[in-house]
Amino acid sequence: MSFLDKAKDLLAQNADKVESAIDKAGDMVDEKTEGKFSGVVDKAQDAAKNAIHKDEPTQ
Repeated sequence: MSFLDKAKDLLAQNADKVESAIDKAGDMVDEKTEGKFSGVVDKAQDAAKNAIHKDEPTQ
């Protein structure tokens, strides 16, 4: 199993914690930039969250 496969497995097992970290990081960027880039930050957060769930089977 490669490093990348191990990382994907770890992300899948802790998706809720990773999403929380993504939200906190985005909030921090918004705070530091006084919301000037909130649209861009929101898109980046959505893209990161979608990447986490990319390999999950759909139900």
